[in-house]
Amino acid sequence: MLRNTIDRIRLLFRKDRESYLRFYRILGFYPRDIRLYEQALRHKSSSIRTEKGRQLNNERLEFLGDAILDAIVGHIVYQRFDGKREGFLTNTRSKIVQRETLNKLAVQIGLDKLIKLSSRSSSHNSYVCGNAFEAFVGAIYLDQGYDRCKKFVERRIIDRYIDLDKVSRKEVNFKSKLIEWSQKNKMEVSFELIEQSIDRESNPIFQTEVRVRGVPVGKGVGYSKKESQQNAARTAIKQVKNSTFMNALLSSVSNDDTVEEVGVENIAAADNGEA
Repeated sequence: MLRNTIDRIRLLFRKDRESYLRFYRILGFYPRDIRLYEQALRHKSSSIRTEKGRQLNNERLEFLGDAILDAIVGHIVYQRFDGKREGFLTNTRSKIVQRETLNKLAVQIGLDKLIKLSSRSSSHNSYVCGNAFEAFVGAIYLDQGYDRCKKFVERRIIDRYIDLDKVSRKEVNFKSKLIEWSQKNKMEVSFELIEQSIDRESNPIFQTEVRVRGVPVGKGVGYSKKESQQNAARTAIKQVKNSTFMNALLSSVSNDDTVEEVGVENIAAADNGEA
């Protein structure tokens, strides 16, 4: 309380006080280093160069925010659903941190109006807002630390906009989403069972690997083949939405199309038939 009062007094004498107030309305506290938040909202199409010649945009903060958000949401879900199995917790977290949800949250808190995006950029990119949200979380973590960042996510995001019980019951078919992506982008996708074992209670455990044009892009573990495929697809979706990863993938694959195409209809049919 005292720190906020001091910050407000200092704010009266700042030329950029409007920017501080704008972030305060979203965060519930005043930034210490406002440059982090401004960087979090700078799309790579509007990159600026530092004195050392390095491009400054939100990609690095997005990478950090992605990891921090996973940890924080995992922490919150773990606390809220006492006694639930790992698969349930993983799926619930995934529904919250998926790009569609993050896009919506970014709009709900007003980040979409603050993103700096070049008019020459492909503004049809539907993940700009979700990526900025992750970068924003990364900025909060660097500026305020884990506890303050967790408090922001819990009180200002989840408590206001997300019904955890409802989300936990919602079914999301990540495999279908990946197949839709593969159809749209004309990419061969396959699901390979790479390991089968049993846990300490003699329950079967399956591990599946997703491959795009023969390149591994995600693994998943589950108590059924279907569950392991869903978890693998969830990981793969996150990878294929990453432009840097996709560029590396495409450059690593030969341009000749001699690789046998995998029919996505067959994948969908297999999905319906597996236990």
